Amino acid sequence: MGKRTVHVSDFSGKVLRGADEVVRIVVLDHPDLVAGPVQLEAEPAEVESIDDAALDVAVVEIHDGRPGEAPRRVVLTASEFDALATDVPMAQLLRTAERVRPARASRERVGYASLEHAGKPHRGRVTEEEARLVREHLDEVNKRLADEGLRQIDPTDPEHASRYGFPMP
Repeated sequence: MGKRTVHVSDFSGKVLRGADEVVRIVVLDHPDLVAGPVQLEAEPAEVESIDDAALDVAVVEIHDGRPGEAPRRVVLTASEFDALATDVPMAQLLRTAERVRPARASRERVGYASLEHAGKPHRGRVTEEEARLVREHLDEVNKRLADEGLRQIDPTDPEHASRYGFPMP
């Protein structure tokens, strides 16, 4: 017995002939995107117009200096952004502007033995405290995991039962 994979365009619902006819599109940002990037499949002809429709944009963050306020991310056309520079052309301004160094990644340890993080998938060993929290607050933990787009804990799954100390099914 063999298996056959059929690819279907997410845009049109059309069955795609072969794996070489599949174009993968990763959506990084969209107003309706709620849980991070997603991927779609289409045939090449369906996405040919993407390059023609592409806009020259500037993506900026506005840090207004108010304590505790996160920066606002704004996307505007490059020409609208360029028009803000009235003293020196924007191209020159960007070449001579101070470089921003990426923030160093924090190696802060996540406390899985807290209700905020208990039950999140991780490679480390599940402590007795984390397992107890998961068992005692399973509904709350699963709701938080679902809200974060993570897998939920199923006490009837032998792997989850073993990991979190539920009775074996």
